[in-house]
Amino acid sequence: MNPRHHLDPATLVSHAAGALSPEMAAVADTHLEVCAHCRRQLADAEHVGGVLLSQQQPVLPEPQRAERLREDMLARLGLPLPVAVVHADPVPEALHRNADALPRPLQPYFGKSWKALRWRWMAPGMHMIRAPRSSGDTLILLRISPGKSMPVHSHGGSELTQILKGAYDDELGHFGPGDMADLDSDIEHQPVTSPGVPCVCVAALDGPLRFRGWLARKLQPMVGL
Repeated sequence: MNPRHHLDPATLVSHAAGALSPEMAAVADTHLEVCAHCRRQLADAEHVGGVLLSQQQPVLPEPQRAERLREDMLARLGLPLPVAVVHADPVPEALHRNADALPRPLQPYFGKSWKALRWRWMAPGMHMIRAPRSSGDTLILLRISPGKSMPVHSHGGSELTQILKGAYDDELGHFGPGDMADLDSDIEHQPVTSPGVPCVCVAALDGPLRFRGWLARKLQPMVGL
């Protein structure tokens, strides 16, 4: 899997700082499982954050500073490998996962098995599962039949959508398995699912969708998005 659409750098910095909601972080981590490019970018962001944090530490008196340096040196000598190895790109767990297993970051919300999912009808050819909220954000799984067009919409806030199976096309390009749509309120689009197999994706939203059409707006309270 070689994703072509990635997490925005600002999202990666927020993730490195622990500033994403649990729902947003679950979608970001699902992408990170399959995207070596974003794992490297996240490691860089964590490194920069660590440097900035160290620069904000208070200046210690000379004896304490010497003791701190000694402790740091002993800790480093005790490592079996150089510190840089911590940020080496590992073989992602996703490559070894059972085909019926959901991505690990999603399992606390939706369970472990694809076969055990209980989809809720949303519209003709569209089904959804909504996860219980642990913050103010919404986390959903969507399954949309091939050749379906979503209503034209923008976003009341930020949205992270990770494609798990199938594909869709919109104004931003073609999104297939592993691709991430990192969207904000400036984006208006109309996803159209590709022929072949249903498009299954997981999405986290921190605000409601904004539909252009009156019918979609009228039905929005029933869908809850």
